Amino acid sequence: MWFFIIVFVLVIAGIITNIRVVPQAAAFVIERLGAYRTTWDVGLHVKVPFIDRVANRVSLKEQVVDFPPQPVITKDNVTMQIDTVVYFSITDPKLYTYGVNNPLMAIENLTATTLRNIIGDLELDETLTSRDIINTKLRSILDEATDPWGIRISRVELKNIMPPVEIQDAMEKQMKAERERREKILKAEGEKTSAVLMAQGNKEAAILNAEAEKEAAILRAEAKKESAIREAEGEAQAILKVQEATAEGLKMLRNAEVDDKVVSLKSLETFAKVADGKSTKIIIPSEIQNMAGLISSLKEVVDDED
Repeated sequence: MWFFIIVFVLVIAGIITNIRVVPQAAAFVIERLGAYRTTWDVGLHVKVPFIDRVANRVSLKEQVVDFPPQPVITKDNVTMQIDTVVYFSITDPKLYTYGVNNPLMAIENLTATTLRNIIGDLELDETLTSRDIINTKLRSILDEATDPWGIRISRVELKNIMPPVEIQDAMEKQMKAERERREKILKAEGEKTSAVLMAQGNKEAAILNAEAEKEAAILRAEAKKESAIREAEGEAQAILKVQEATAEGLKMLRNAEVDDKVVSLKSLETFAKVADGKSTKIIIPSEIQNMAGLISSLKEVVDDED
C-alpha cells in the first residue's frame, strides 16, 4: 500500500517539475536525448522527464547592443575611433541556438570589420557628413550576414566619431574661421541693406518735399487766380450796379415828368460842384441865365473863390 502511494507521489512530483510555462515574447528550444526536438511558444508545456531538456531560453524582444569604439582608417589615412549601436531581434530561435557560437560576439566582430571596409572607401570629410549613408550600408550588410543565424538587424547607428586630437583642433579652428567669415559677411550685408534703405528713405523724403512744394505753389497760384477772379467779378458787379443805378435814375426822371426848371436847378448844383475851389471860369447855358436866383448863386460862388 505504501509503495503505491510513494510511486503516485513521485509521478505527481515528476509531472509538476516538468511543467514549463513559456512567457510572452519568449521561446524555449527543446532537445530530446541531445538532439533538437521542437520550439515551445507562449503557453503551458510538459516535457518528458530525463529525456527532454530546455536547451535555450530565447527572448524575442528587440535588443540593443552598444559596442565599444573601434579604430578605423579613412581613405586619406586618418585614424579615428567609431563606436556603434546595433538594434536586433531574434526571428528563429533554432537558428539562433545552433547557428553560431556566442552570437553577440559574432555581431560585434562583423560590425567592426564591415565598418572598416565602409570607412576605408571614404575620406574624412565624407565620413563626418555621411552618417546616414554609412548607417544604411552597415545595416544592410549586417542583416544579410546574420540572417542564417536567425537574427534580424533592424537598425545601426554610429554613436560617436572621434578623429585624432590634432584633427579636432584643426576642425575647430576652421569652424571658428568660417563662423567669423559668415559673421563679417552678414554684418557687411546688414550695413549695405541699411545704407540702401537710408538712401531710399532720403530719396523718398526729397520726392515728398518736392511734391509738397509743388502742391503749395499750385495752391498759391490757384489762390491768387481765385483772388483776381473775385476782384474782377467785384469790379464788374460794381460797374453793373452803377449802370443799373444810372438807368434806374433816368427811368425815374422819365416817369416823374421833370420840367425844365428842375433840370436847370440840378444843372446849377452840378456847376457848383465843378466850381468848388478849382475853376475860375464857368460857361453858363442860356437857359440858366434868365433865372435871377441862378445869377445870385453864381456870384456867391465866384466871390467865394476870390
